Amino acid sequence: MKPASPTHRLTRFIRYARLAGHLLHGLGTTALSYPFITPTRQLRFKQRWSARLLKILGVRLVTDAPFVDPGSLLVANHISWLDVFVINAAYPAAFVSKAEVRNWPLIGWLASRNETVFLRRGSRGHARIVNAEIGALLGRQRHVAIFPEGTTTDGSHVLGFHAALLQPAIRAGAIIQPLAIAYRLPDGSFTRAAAYDDDVSLLECIRAIVAEPEIVARIRVAPPMPTIDLPDRRALAHAAREAIVARLED
Repeated sequence: MKPASPTHRLTRFIRYARLAGHLLHGLGTTALSYPFITPTRQLRFKQRWSARLLKILGVRLVTDAPFVDPGSLLVANHISWLDVFVINAAYPAAFVSKAEVRNWPLIGWLASRNETVFLRRGSRGHARIVNAEIGALLGRQRHVAIFPEGTTTDGSHVLGFHAALLQPAIRAGAIIQPLAIAYRLPDGSFTRAAAYDDDVSLLECIRAIVAEPEIVARIRVAPPMPTIDLPDRRALAHAAREAIVARLED
């Protein structure tokens, strides 16, 4: 994953140092302040913290819609662990994540304290619990974000969508909001520096991001999709995927 134009060694060192300090700040605030502040203030902190993380890593966020309807199920393609913070910097949300993320150093602990719903794959009983948690969050007008591909790609294509996690939105009568995520270099060319796919480790991915002078993270927002407009979750999943593919091709 060698970058085309690597940053200066001193710049990389500064980014790593700031990243470490920022993670410690997030841990401290989450542990000491979260129990005593309102959910609204927690969301504001999550948004500011995520935006600051992107800035430290040299990632510039560009989105074409500053606002999406409260209580929407945010449905996005999945490229990187960074996707979570890209979405949070724009539209702070609870996330549905694979259970293994809970065991990641620092990030897993932060995720567990920030309304992350951890999904244990292959368990229908646990899926029902997860769906109930998602429905409760949507009912409280919280954004919930899912990555229905079920895995990451390098960003050059979008895999098929699994429909099961769309069921809570149907039951809650919530809006499906497709989000198309892409990572580009400042000149608009494709980069896989942020891609957390195949055998790339978390540390390798962080190194590739830090090595780029700047990465542009784009969120392109497709039209919202009321769940009553389509007959079932499979039709919704297909329509959401097609909407994301279309926005990526714009």
